[in-house]
Amino acid sequence: MSINIIDRYILRELIKIFLITVGALTTVLYLDKFLFIAENIVNRGVSIMEVFLIMIYISPSYLALTVPISVLVASVATFNQFSASNEWVAMKSCHLSFMQTMRPVLIFSIFTYIVAVVIMLYALPWGNFAYKQKTYEIIKNRADINIKPNVLNYDFKDLVILAKKREKKFQFRDILIAHTTKSNSPKIITANQAIIRPNIESLKIRLELTSGTIHELGDKLSEYQTINFDTYELNLSLPSTAKLEKEALIGHRELSINLLLKQIKDFEKKGLPTFSAKVELSKKFAIPFTCLLFGLLGAPLGIHSSRGGKSGSFATSIMVILLYYMGLIFAQNMGKSGQIEPYSSIWIPNIIIFSIIVYTSHKMQKDLPFNFTNRIVDNLCTIHNLLSPFYLKLLPHTDNNRMKLLKYEAGRQANEKNTKK
Repeated sequence: MSINIIDRYILRELIKIFLITVGALTTVLYLDKFLFIAENIVNRGVSIMEVFLIMIYISPSYLALTVPISVLVASVATFNQFSASNEWVAMKSCHLSFMQTMRPVLIFSIFTYIVAVVIMLYALPWGNFAYKQKTYEIIKNRADINIKPNVLNYDFKDLVILAKKREKKFQFRDILIAHTTKSNSPKIITANQAIIRPNIESLKIRLELTSGTIHELGDKLSEYQTINFDTYELNLSLPSTAKLEKEALIGHRELSINLLLKQIKDFEKKGLPTFSAKVELSKKFAIPFTCLLFGLLGAPLGIHSSRGGKSGSFATSIMVILLYYMGLIFAQNMGKSGQIEPYSSIWIPNIIIFSIIVYTSHKMQKDLPFNFTNRIVDNLCTIHNLLSPFYLKLLPHTDNNRMKLLKYEAGRQANEKNTKK
């Protein structure tokens, strides 16, 4: 059997599990937006094409998370399957070293790294800002439709609008606006003409009033005053955009590398802190690099978790993902607060994983026992056996015999004996 055939076989298994995992995880994350999309379809008459565009716009933010995770799951599950079905033993019997079997894994990791770089540098900024614009456009269209003549309109936050006549889609005659905020000085605005001017680029709805009067009452009845104006501009705020208004119009996730660098220089000139922008700039390179690390780390983890079966590989992947993202969030917060150098803070989890890869790859290449990791896995199996009676009660239809984990050390010794034979 030639090495090229084995490389193609490993690549095919990696890509298959990777695509399945990406599709499953991305679909789960889409569920968070389904309620918002369904509300827009029912209440605002959103078309199927607009729903499709919304899903495209939010896809990069989900793929930036699911692609690195899927690389780890694919690598762990593939080599777990090889070890459990003795295919790994067959590869070693063909005089294939661990480093030789890592060639297709490295090719797969480099490919996913390129995909992740494209997502982080180009697709993510475009998708996030386009999603905000589309959301704003949908809400704005709802406001335009619901302003009807001689009907009180409550769509706008803290305002009640009444217009006598509607001349065009965005133009009204004899309009009255009452502020509904709880204050001791109520305000009422009347105007002969009102024009709505939506600005999708700035995500604002501006109401231009002409030939009107502002009626305002002070703390006492004797403090009533009126102000006449020729033109008056009023920014309208919708209740549905409260979350959108709290965010920056163009946040760090929506900025490209050039804009981030420009923002950092501007902040430095003004004497403002640049920690957050520097961390976001470093994340655009650090997170895609995890695809390389997870691919190379998953192979030894998958081989050494084979005695636990598919549940063992799944538990290993979950543990690594949780530890990595916990460390990433901690390092990110430390960098944004200035306690750690911002550019290097986000790379700390990657450096730790790289050192683990060097250790495990050396052990696998020299065929040396993993004494330290063996003890960890044995302790995890012991904890699993102690806790299994409790959580198996929640699964009455599960076959208990299939969920028992074997001692890893004993399984490893038996596997080595078979290899020697």
